[in-house]
Amino acid sequence: MNNSVTEFILFGLTQDAGKQKAIFEFFLMFYLATLLGNFLIVVTIKTSRTLGSPMYFFLFYLSFADACFSTTTAPRLIVDALSQKKTFSYNECMTQLFTEHFFAASEVFLLLVMAYDRYVAICKPLHYLVIMKQWVCVVLLVVSWVGGFLHSITQVITIYGLPFCGPNVIDHFFCDMYPLLKLICTDTYVIGLLVVANGGMICTIVFAFLLISYGVILHSLKNLSPEGRRKALQTCGSHITVVVFFFVPCIFMYARPAKTFPIDKSLSVFYTVITPMLNPLIYTLRNSEMTNAMKKLWGRNILFFS
Repeated sequence: MNNSVTEFILFGLTQDAGKQKAIFEFFLMFYLATLLGNFLIVVTIKTSRTLGSPMYFFLFYLSFADACFSTTTAPRLIVDALSQKKTFSYNECMTQLFTEHFFAASEVFLLLVMAYDRYVAICKPLHYLVIMKQWVCVVLLVVSWVGGFLHSITQVITIYGLPFCGPNVIDHFFCDMYPLLKLICTDTYVIGLLVVANGGMICTIVFAFLLISYGVILHSLKNLSPEGRRKALQTCGSHITVVVFFFVPCIFMYARPAKTFPIDKSLSVFYTVITPMLNPLIYTLRNSEMTNAMKKLWGRNILFFS
């Protein structure tokens, strides 16, 4: 069957003109805050001599992925808030689908790697530098990116070339799997199962593994000194908060039959726009090493320019 749809129309968050203006203002502020926060973390880690441990190596790339992940959806949401007709070509839609899932899945695997890093650091401190060598960190990073690529390319291959016969209105603010499946004029039951297996099951399994891992880590804190326990709680608390904020909406969105619900848009806003903005705050406010490094670096630069 030939594909008669060459472009899509995004319904967006709302069609109310007054609310669209508020959406433009709020999400522009959120997006700029996301870029600024993650930029500060990236630059601080890159230039600081005290943040050279593997944990900050992975945090550097997590912040980079956060900024890119937000960029896949937020700019379009902001621009569309001022547009009367929110059109998206077929190829643009597939590109957004790929990039959004690529950076999201890469974050999933990066968070898993960061949990492993914390496990080794806290449960096997004497072997930490031996296990987490530089080349090991690079390999784990590459595996995370490759995992994200395989996930996203599978999503695109699953839906690319399927017949979209109209209507072509996507009841969402970006191109995603379930809203697109509603527009396909053929049976999508098997495709829906593939989406759940490639998205929802991965998120659920990784989330369960992360909870177990951090449970083991927190249980082992009793063997540390009070100061070591405090620092470990700060770090693990930050990681657990980010994990919950990211995974819970994703599991609800993708670990279910291929249906859409009214709450989907709100959850999508939370994990694509809000969470990437909150992550820098979570990692800096609860991490004294990061806070001190930022104060030294940016305080010195401000004095220099003054």
